[in-house]
Amino acid sequence: MSGTPEVQPPVVTPIRVIIGLCLVAPFVATLWVGSYNRMDPAFIGIPFFYWYQMLWVLLSTALTVLAYRLWQRDQRSRRAAGDRTGEAAK
Repeated sequence: MSGTPEVQPPVVTPIRVIIGLCLVAPFVATLWVGSYNRMDPAFIGIPFFYWYQMLWVLLSTALTVLAYRLWQRDQRSRRAAGDRTGEAAK
């Protein structure tokens, strides 16, 4: 049956674990309110509660970009590996 695409099982690799951690970290950091529910230390007069959350806006952006770039790299390497195994099978 050459017409049906081959379905590969999901593979857990170190790069995919890092991608997952990059995407989960902002949720854990901002949903665990007890860790930052305080006024001190203030930063330029802004209570910790507020500037901590604003810092995570920037960190979340950076971590999402990192996860995206790692995903692209992972997909390129998987495609290249698939091309090599496809050529070997011919």
